[in-house]
Amino acid sequence: MSELDQKQASTAFGKAIKIRRIELGISQESLANDAGIARSFLSSIERGSKNASLQSIWKISMAMKCKPSDLFKVAERIYDEK
Repeated sequence: MSELDQKQASTAFGKAIKIRRIELGISQESLANDAGIARSFLSSIERGSKNASLQSIWKISMAMKCKPSDLFKVAERIYDEK
């Protein structure tokens, strides 16, 4: 995977998180608190400027009451649309 593809994958995953968060009607602050991560880190993940660890992905997923695979499925669709 090229550096450009990696950036697009990170951006797609961040968009998937943001889409789910907005569907739930919760703020970044609320989600970050529920997931036990910093709001600034969540914001960076949603923008695709930071990569989330598996642990962070799990925490975010659990806070949004979904499976990590649900987020990856949405991210794959977004990535494929590029």
